[in-house]
Amino acid sequence: MGNESRRLLLVEDEQAIRDAVAAYLMRDGYIVTAVEDGQSALDEFRSHQFDLVILDLMLPRVPGEVVIKKIRETSDVPVIMLTAKGDIEDRLIGFELGADDYQTKPFSPRELVSRVRAVLRRVHSDTEPQREIFEFGDLTLDVSAHKVFVKGEEVALTAAEFKLLTTLCRYPGRVYNRMELVTKVLGYDFEGYERTIDSHVKNLRAKIGDDPHNPKWLYTVHGVGYRFEDPTKSN
Repeated sequence: MGNESRRLLLVEDEQAIRDAVAAYLMRDGYIVTAVEDGQSALDEFRSHQFDLVILDLMLPRVPGEVVIKKIRETSDVPVIMLTAKGDIEDRLIGFELGADDYQTKPFSPRELVSRVRAVLRRVHSDTEPQREIFEFGDLTLDVSAHKVFVKGEEVALTAAEFKLLTTLCRYPGRVYNRMELVTKVLGYDFEGYERTIDSHVKNLRAKIGDDPHNPKWLYTVHGVGYRFEDPTKSN
């Protein structure tokens, strides 16, 4: 599927930035709906289907944090968050809210377009084998259908969470350090953002019901990173 088929929702209150980013995205072939406040973003999202959302945090009417929470109640659509805040804690909050990527202002529209391409490649990758299914006790991953089930109930994961779980479960027992996971899950060198993996793991554990103090699947390897275990083969 080409870029001309991808529908993007751009939410940015600064008109100069909004117009510049929209122009670059449309030049790259995307269909762009651009709005200036959080309420308009929610209205558009409820009325239309989008392949990706670019969302500023500092918005009038409804703040970006509320917008992504509302989006995540019904959808796992990829979200790239924009913000003028540069502190690592603010970035981590964005990931804990369910963002797939993060762009700090000021930025080049060309750089943002590259991030959009990278996120959509991760979500719509056709490189996985057909009908690839993993089963680990109560946990089932259908890679080709991009679905996860716990005790037969489907669990909604973000693109980054799904990629993280798939990466870990392919090699049970293997320890991945955080930088390895950053590169594999985010698709490029996400320098200085190793702690974002901790946020993704925290969200993933909560969604699949894996207690960090008594895990079934996701284990922390202190000072290194994480590993996945198959509980059906632990004995």
